Amino acid sequence: MGPALAVGAAAPKAGIVLAALAAACVLVDRAPRRRCAWMGLALVLAAVILIDHISDTDQWHSLTDSGARFAALSVVALLVVTLLGSVFVRRPEALPMVVVAVLPFRVPIEAAGTTSNLLVPLYLVIAGGCAAYAWRALHDRASPADGDPARPLTLALAAFLVLYAFQALYSKDFDTALEQVVFFFVPFALLFVLLREVQWTRQMVLACLGVLVALAVVFCAIGFWEYHRRELFWNPKVIAANQFESYFRVNSVFWDPNVYGRFLALVMTAVAAFLLWTRRPATAVVAGGVLAVLWGGLVLTFSQSSFAALLAGLAVLAALRWDVRRTAAAAVAGVALAAVIAVAFQDTLKIELGSTSGLTEVTSGRSDLIGGGLELFANRPVQGYGSGAFGRAYRQERKGNQQQAVSASHTMPVTVAAEQGLIGLAAYLAVVASALVVLFGDRAAARAGAPGTAGGGPRVARAALAAMFVALLVHTMVYAAFLEDPFTWVILAAGAALAPLAKLSEARVRTSAARSDPIPATS
Repeated sequence: MGPALAVGAAAPKAGIVLAALAAACVLVDRAPRRRCAWMGLALVLAAVILIDHISDTDQWHSLTDSGARFAALSVVALLVVTLLGSVFVRRPEALPMVVVAVLPFRVPIEAAGTTSNLLVPLYLVIAGGCAAYAWRALHDRASPADGDPARPLTLALAAFLVLYAFQALYSKDFDTALEQVVFFFVPFALLFVLLREVQWTRQMVLACLGVLVALAVVFCAIGFWEYHRRELFWNPKVIAANQFESYFRVNSVFWDPNVYGRFLALVMTAVAAFLLWTRRPATAVVAGGVLAVLWGGLVLTFSQSSFAALLAGLAVLAALRWDVRRTAAAAVAGVALAAVIAVAFQDTLKIELGSTSGLTEVTSGRSDLIGGGLELFANRPVQGYGSGAFGRAYRQERKGNQQQAVSASHTMPVTVAAEQGLIGLAAYLAVVASALVVLFGDRAAARAGAPGTAGGGPRVARAALAAMFVALLVHTMVYAAFLEDPFTWVILAAGAALAPLAKLSEARVRTSAARSDPIPATS
């Protein structure tokens, strides 16, 4: 039995490495038919690993103990994927709207003794999109287009994914690393490729924005109801905290108020971009009303990280719409004013900035997590403790409460540094840098406020995406979840797909301006 057990223990590790390699090949291989094969392999491996991972849970047994029930659920899932695939074959432009519509919805799944809230509806949409992509690839003989302005970004994403899987092999918490790869990185890499292949148009961008706004308004209405009733649907930790705090936090249909706040902050950033560049007064009034409603919903989350993310996104929009230097000066002045107020009114704000306990209270305990993460990084600066290992390594190395719920440092670079060392940190910074280059690098977004661009063209859309990405990036600096958030992949995919269109739009604006210039007089 010894060799058999050894093989069984090694199978999940080999599986996530192979799944990560297959997903990386989907990202970098531009031949449609080969990419289909990689997609199929990644989906099959992810499904097999997932089933093996949850096969001993009560939740899985409740589905499989009845053969008829399991067969019925399998048939329903297959029919849903087939239906979605057929829709996406006939109407490829429907994929982004459906993706945006299901982004927030999660289903609790028990795995490795814990419950994870997974994006099951999104997984079905991704599977349907892969089926549609395979159908088109097998029936069309079109060769990949020449040139890809987002090639460095796709390579950086692929490298990070593969590195994460390999560093899971020596992780102190392999189960968490496995869940990250199977639940997030692999399916979201496929999603990125699917959205890159869509021909994005102004109408599609506005339709996606409309879906996001509708969802956000509904979620805010639910949040208002929760605040009025002083009741939450779930998350016992937040429910218990609300009993002892002087304020009441809402989470709407989300598990975590910070995730709810992040969603609202990103949608508000997109609406603000639309408001800044619209030329129609009536549309501006509607957008302003939407922002007022969403702001009310955001306030009730009491999510400091979401407020910071929104401010960062708005600052980027102001810089792109008007002037970078003035925006930077205003931002610095605002930060300085906030610091002065915090120092001058410590008693009123009930904080003690001069003490460690005061700093811990202000940052909701995150300063301790950051300090612990930096200690972990100092212990193993090159390779780290392994992918997904922050929580377990933090408890073991700092000899804290073994039951303490710690999963990340709530500062993404610190988490990456502690888990993956300098190797992983370099891969993470490469992803961030290449993403910023794609969204800002060709001056399409930086010149979004140029004459003739109002009305929601590709450059304005990319300005919104750039601001949303910066907002999300700031949120990860004070919370968590960077590539684990599908919003990141959607923003990057849309920005990369719009890059060539933005360049074409800029060229047309320059040509139009040149034609309208008067012919200079000659002596």
